[in-house]
Amino acid sequence: ELAREFASHGHALVLVARSKDKLTALAAELNAAHDTKALVIVEDLSRKGCAQAIVDELADRGIEIDILVNNAGVLDVGPFADTATDVYDNMVALNVAALTSLTSLLLPAMVGRKFGRILNVASLAAFQPLPSMAVYAATKAYVLSLTESLSEELRGTGVKVTALCPGLT
Repeated sequence: ELAREFASHGHALVLVARSKDKLTALAAELNAAHDTKALVIVEDLSRKGCAQAIVDELADRGIEIDILVNNAGVLDVGPFADTATDVYDNMVALNVAALTSLTSLLLPAMVGRKFGRILNVASLAAFQPLPSMAVYAATKAYVLSLTESLSEELRGTGVKVTALCPGLT
């Protein structure tokens, strides 16, 4: 929905996810409906090094990012002690590490241009502990804290950082 909203306002898009078929279909829909250009990059955002691979591809194509939307995330529900460690590792990799790396890699150019927007999708879960969703809530608290910190740090640079904290969707 965020991609549709940006496309409806004439923004060119770079869509990133691991599902090529879904991304390609969305890109075709947006290109047709809004006379925009949507580029597809197939990448697993939980993979170590994914952010650098994305930024390298953007550089190879001569694409600058003015608005970064960090929207990828995963949720798991269940008792902490009963959940496999790799589930938590994947959640932290996607919800925290990928967002942090993409922001870190794309932010310097925004600051250099004195313009940029970063929208980090956190959650209402960022504001409270959630039994059976402890790691998810912790990752979203991280996203909110990072966003608020960067918002203050970047005051006056022309770069705005905002958190979106939706409820259950």
